[in-house]
Amino acid sequence: MSFATHCARFIAAASLLSAAAWQAQAATWVYVANADSQEISVLALDRDKGTLAPVQTLAVGGTVMPMAVSHDKRLLYAALRSQPFRVATLAIDAATGRLQKLGEAPLADSMANIDLDASGRWLFAASYQGGKISVNAIGKDGTVGAIQQLVQTAPNAHAIHADANNRFVLATSLGGDNLSAWRFDAERGLLSPNDPPLTRTAAQAGPRHFVWDRAQRHLYLLDELDAALHVYAWDAERGTLKLEQSTTTLPAGFAGKPWAADLHLTPDGRHLYASERTSSTLSAFRVDAASGRLQPLGQTPTEKTPRGFAIDASGRYLIAAGQESNGLTLHTIDPATGALGTAQRLAVGKNPNWIEIVDLP
Repeated sequence: MSFATHCARFIAAASLLSAAAWQAQAATWVYVANADSQEISVLALDRDKGTLAPVQTLAVGGTVMPMAVSHDKRLLYAALRSQPFRVATLAIDAATGRLQKLGEAPLADSMANIDLDASGRWLFAASYQGGKISVNAIGKDGTVGAIQQLVQTAPNAHAIHADANNRFVLATSLGGDNLSAWRFDAERGLLSPNDPPLTRTAAQAGPRHFVWDRAQRHLYLLDELDAALHVYAWDAERGTLKLEQSTTTLPAGFAGKPWAADLHLTPDGRHLYASERTSSTLSAFRVDAASGRLQPLGQTPTEKTPRGFAIDASGRYLIAAGQESNGLTLHTIDPATGALGTAQRLAVGKNPNWIEIVDLP
């Protein structure tokens, strides 16, 4: 082989590697549930350029709101909160990010939140209107199947998630001002009350969304009705919570009716963000690595009525959806300070409310 031929092949191989690397980096897909236009927006996130680009708009035939992604990132589950209540299983095309509906299964009610257990064999759901939580089976092909269990709770169940060990499931009751704790039988897909069964919050606080830190040492809980944010110590052996700190997500001088919505940690666990809809702001907090306690960093204006947002896997971007603006803001995240900047705004469908971000190789 001549030197020139060797060089040409080396350059071609390098070009292919560069293209492959670019594709891997560019293969970050953003899924936005647009409730009132009954569709899911599919967008591509380019981290280098800090841009979102439309890829697909998929009609789903119902008021689409909460979503969840399968652990292997091949499937997107979307709950439809209009009659008949059901969950759609959607295949994610790894090359293009586009969605294709594979099937639908009944849900027990209008569900405000859905999530998967650690095995990916069970789908949890929480009903705000019905005050109930449920478990659906998931088949070997990944499609959701029949309702396995239905449990009545205090009013306005809102969020439901399993811990990392898949031993316990927690669910919020916004109307009952509590978090219920359940032991989970992952073989049979059944919940049973933990001891103690409830962690109570302040009256009329309206506990809404919660997240565990990656180490499963702390749980962060956001109240909708008073916009308070709480830090609990999590006992992974007993499935119990102990309150350690309470703070607020409201801006200084706030005089309206609190209406907090969503919260997420950055992947490195150094910062936590929460959305408040009345002020249309995102609150930032620094997380103490040792204690889990929060240091408030202030608020950043975002889309009008930010119901849902998500943080990408690199921790460099936060995407917020405005229920009343019908748009998204792509915020940059300063990894050192947690400060949010604005990289782009983009119109989507009507009443965007839930965002999932998926990285695919």
